[in-house]
Amino acid sequence: MNILMVDSMVKSKPFDNLKQMISEYLIAKGISNTELKEFEDDIPNKWEKFSDVILLPNSSFKNTRWSIYRNDLWGIISEALMVKRIGINGEIIGEKRESTVDMVLGNNDWVVRKESGIKYGYMISKCMFSAGNINERKRMGDVGEKDEVVVDLYAGIGYYSIPMLVFSKIKHMHSCEWNEESVKALEINLESNNVTNGYTIHYGDNRVTTKNLFNMADRVILGLLPSAEEGYIPALNVLKKIGILHIHGIAPAKNHDKWINETLQKLQEIRPEAEISESERFRIKSYAPHWDHLVVDIKVE
Repeated sequence: MNILMVDSMVKSKPFDNLKQMISEYLIAKGISNTELKEFEDDIPNKWEKFSDVILLPNSSFKNTRWSIYRNDLWGIISEALMVKRIGINGEIIGEKRESTVDMVLGNNDWVVRKESGIKYGYMISKCMFSAGNINERKRMGDVGEKDEVVVDLYAGIGYYSIPMLVFSKIKHMHSCEWNEESVKALEINLESNNVTNGYTIHYGDNRVTTKNLFNMADRVILGLLPSAEEGYIPALNVLKKIGILHIHGIAPAKNHDKWINETLQKLQEIRPEAEISESERFRIKSYAPHWDHLVVDIKVE
């Protein structure tokens, strides 16, 4: 498996080069100047790049006017952007948060992103990865305290589990995940990041697997979008009488308090005897027009 380094979102000169090469090809195929403008408007001006891989936005080249040119198109993009593999992003679907990336050039869909000293390997067509969560992944490497037991309810490929295992001095990490492909990637990532002990992977529905973890955790990570609400009961069941919850969710961009207050209320209803309060909040990124991805750290005592 090749290790692929993640680059930042690409614009400017690479886009100009891509546009020029595609335009020259279309002109050679007899496209008029009038038609050319419509084609050029379809060319994406940003993408994610991983060494020899690019991920184009979901809308790229979907118009039917491209249909007779697509077989040549991927080769042109490959040459213009100096990559060997091309994928088209899709939606993240289903309860198991499965990727729907369509590999249009190249058969090998295993990639490795290197970020903040961590290697995240996964099958790009079967597992998801959000590049915009970089700061939160890094933060998780800083918040774990010595001798803590941590439960990650939605571990995936190790987005938050691995930084905490690598950079903090926690005692043990319990990583819960029910996507088989994510579990395979998680196992590889633990090995490639030299994490040889101090963790347990619980494969299956966390509402079932956490029944063996009652009152064990000093902190719980609930990193699921658009809502981790189904994890609130398991999270409070595994949490000790005093502990921290890191809850991800979607809040109105102009009213973060609304979602946070609703979250606190729901947790209070589950554990009415506890004192439950907000510790910190973090805006991760824009999730959709008028909606933000937030993380709230909540104290339970």
